Amino acid sequence: MSSWRHATLLMVILIVAAALAPAASAGEETVRIGWLSQAVKRSLPLSYLDQPPQDEGIQGARLGIADNDTTGHFTGQSFILAEAIVPEDGDVAAGLRELTAKGIRLVVTDLAAPELLSAAGMPEAVGITFFDTGSASDRLRGEDCRANILHLLPSHAMLADGLVQYLVAKRWQNLLLVVGHGDGDREFAGDIHHAALKFQARIVQEKPWTFIPGARRTDTGHFAIQAEVARFTQGISYDVLVVADEGDEFGDDLSYRTFDPRPVAGTQALVPTAWARPHEQWGATQLQERFLHRAKRWMTDRDYAAWMAVRAIGEAATRTKSADPAAILAFMRGDRFELAAYKGARLSFRSWDGQLRQPVLLADARSLVSVSPQPGFLHQFSELDTLGIDKPETKCRMG
Repeated sequence: MSSWRHATLLMVILIVAAALAPAASAGEETVRIGWLSQAVKRSLPLSYLDQPPQDEGIQGARLGIADNDTTGHFTGQSFILAEAIVPEDGDVAAGLRELTAKGIRLVVTDLAAPELLSAAGMPEAVGITFFDTGSASDRLRGEDCRANILHLLPSHAMLADGLVQYLVAKRWQNLLLVVGHGDGDREFAGDIHHAALKFQARIVQEKPWTFIPGARRTDTGHFAIQAEVARFTQGISYDVLVVADEGDEFGDDLSYRTFDPRPVAGTQALVPTAWARPHEQWGATQLQERFLHRAKRWMTDRDYAAWMAVRAIGEAATRTKSADPAAILAFMRGDRFELAAYKGARLSFRSWDGQLRQPVLLADARSLVSVSPQPGFLHQFSELDTLGIDKPETKCRMG
C-alpha cells in the first residue's frame, strides 16, 4: 500500500475516533479507588544486588488503573486512583480521612498488620472496604480478621503449603528447619510445621539461627560464614534445609555451604511467592513487559498484589456495568466472580476469611521451578483450597 493510502487510512481512523470520543465520555462512569500506604524505612538486603524499591506496590496499582482504563474505553467506564502516601512518622488515620473526604469507598492498602487493623477499625472506615496488599500475616485471615478487609497476597500458611506440597511431591520429606528471630520468621516456621503434618512431611529438627558475623564484607568474611554453616548443619540427616528469614539477614548464606550437599528452600533460594521475576507462563510475559516499561524495574509480589486488587475492582465494575462500590463488592464476593491473573487459574475470594485463592509460584532468582497446588493434592471444592487455612479449620469470625 502506498504512503498516501496509509495517510488517508490514518486520517479516517482519527476522524472516527474524534467523533465517537465525546459520545463515550458524555455517559462515562468513573470508578474511584483509593491508595493508602505508609513510607517505611527499608533495611538493606544481605546483598547489594537487589535494593528495595521505594515505589513498591503503588506501581502495581497504577498499572492496574491503566489496564482497567483499556477495558473501560469500550464499556464507558473510567478509573481514578487517589493516592494517600503517609510519611514514615505520619498518621495513617489522617491519610484515610483524606480519602473518605473524597467519597472513596474502595481502598487498596500497603500497610503492616497493626496499621491496617487500626485503619479498618476507625469510625470513618464504616462502609469502606480495604484491599490488603502488604501483609501475609495469618492473624489477619484468622483471629484478627475483619469483614471489611480482603487479602490479595498469599498468606504465610498458603506459601508454606505450596512449598511443602512440592517437596513431598519430590519425595524430599525430611526437613531441617532454620528460623530467624523475627515475628514473621516464627509465624512462617509454624506454618511449615502445620504443612508438614498436613502433607506427611517430617521436621527432623528445628534450629534457631544465632550466628552474627563480625565482618561479613572483609576479604576473609566468606570463610567464617562457610565454616559456621557447615558446623551448624553437621550431623543431621535431612533432605532439604527450609529457612525462615523474612528480614533477609542470613538465608542467602546457607546455599552451597551446608555440611552435606542439600538444597535450600523457604524465604531464600527456592522461594514460594505470589509473583516471580522468571515467571513467563500463561501470558505472564505481557504483564512483566508492561510493568517494566512503566516502572523501569521488575515487578515484585507486592506490586502484583496491588495490581490484582485494582484489576479485581475493574473486573467487577465491568461485569456489573456499575461504578457503585456496593454493587462492585457484592459481585466480587459472589460465586460468579473470577479474576484472570496470569497464573493458569481463575482466582476468587474465599467467603470465610476474605483471602484471594490463587496458585503459589516456586522460583529461584533465574527459574520458575514449579507452581502449587501440585498434581494429586485434591480438594472437594477447589484444589486452590489445599493452600492455606481451609474453611473447617479457620479461626476467622467475621460476624
